[in-house]
Amino acid sequence: MTGLLDIPAILLGLAALFGALNYWFVKLPHTIGLVVIALVASLAAVGLDLVFPVLGLSTAANGFLESIDFDVTLMQGMLSFLLFAGALHVDLGQLLSRKWTILILASFGVMLSSFIIGGGFFLVATALGLTIPFVICLVLGVIVSPTDPVAVLGLLKTLKVPPHLKAKIAGESLFNDGVAVVLFSIVVALAFTTATGHGADDGHGGKSSITFLSGLWLFVWEAGGGAILGLVGGLLAFWVMRRIDDYVLEVLITLALVTGAYSIALHMHFSGPIAMVIAGLLIGNQGTALAMSQKTRDHLEKFWELIDEILNSVLFMLIGLEVVFILQNTGSGVSLAHSAILILVVIVLSVAARFCAIFLPMQIRALRSEVSRGTVPILTWAGIRGGISVALALSLPDSPERGILLLVTYCVVLFSVIVQGLTVERVIKRYFP
Repeated sequence: MTGLLDIPAILLGLAALFGALNYWFVKLPHTIGLVVIALVASLAAVGLDLVFPVLGLSTAANGFLESIDFDVTLMQGMLSFLLFAGALHVDLGQLLSRKWTILILASFGVMLSSFIIGGGFFLVATALGLTIPFVICLVLGVIVSPTDPVAVLGLLKTLKVPPHLKAKIAGESLFNDGVAVVLFSIVVALAFTTATGHGADDGHGGKSSITFLSGLWLFVWEAGGGAILGLVGGLLAFWVMRRIDDYVLEVLITLALVTGAYSIALHMHFSGPIAMVIAGLLIGNQGTALAMSQKTRDHLEKFWELIDEILNSVLFMLIGLEVVFILQNTGSGVSLAHSAILILVVIVLSVAARFCAIFLPMQIRALRSEVSRGTVPILTWAGIRGGISVALALSLPDSPERGILLLVTYCVVLFSVIVQGLTVERVIKRYFP
């Protein structure tokens, strides 16, 4: 029988162990080091199983990972705390001064990237003789298009980036994952309604067909509802905190805000990520300036910074460990050679699509005002994919294509976290030495 603390104890213990190994020997940036060491440890377990099958290490690891359910753990648990903590430290003034750029990148940019990746994947799969419907390929595009705010904000803490550029990178990453999650729910419903010929779950236990208008309404309901919920919850917390001067109670209020608002969002089918971003921006800017004493502000910021670092460590370690689950759950009928080609193509497409999604809006903006040197290449290479893409892929319904989508997504995330994460500083220093 599994105890209540068994899973957290194992995860925190492994994160601490791998973090110490990275600190002593590997010496990579903390989160990237955790991914690499966890990945190596997982592959070692798989390798040992091939040599000594009696050990059953990968089977045990796979059972443990299944008991965690990465998708539920991240999307319905950790993400609320991580997004709120990330938004708490973003300068709202810098964000608002670039609101239209951020809005375009987080909406049009994600959609354009999704179609480029999905279309390219469809063409290559067809050329290889694989029958994968275009709408299923589009699902992959939506999964790997959004940059991960957790990965991006963690990266920004360690790099010297000009404030105006930092605002664009942080703002876009905070909002585009919320937009992508909403798009994902629409495209998945459309894809699997089309593929199976059956109605998609309407979110209330019934079945419904997905049309353009119903998809548009779903987008407005989820995104708009999430924004309103975050604003109302943030204002309510702000009102209470302004009438209190007790840092323990005020930290408790922010915890209640995060858990309460995200829970309501899940039940109301609103966008929880967008709600957390709005609430975090409100508390982190107006709340800290107008509703808190200096003592409370210091305790609140340190508390959420610590929560952010701990959950980041666990999340990135889990990304590395998930390779065991991925390898045992990617039976898709696609040959190893074809899988390798598709992985390489989508990695290239993900970077190219990101470039197009940044370049086109920046060219339009350049007609009205000057675009800073290095904006396009830096925003392109700093667009790191992470746990959200893996969680979305793991949440896909069972289908013949699920295995290859899961494998491709995971490899894109590994490339993004390790290769882009380790080299983005060089790209930034090229333009801002």
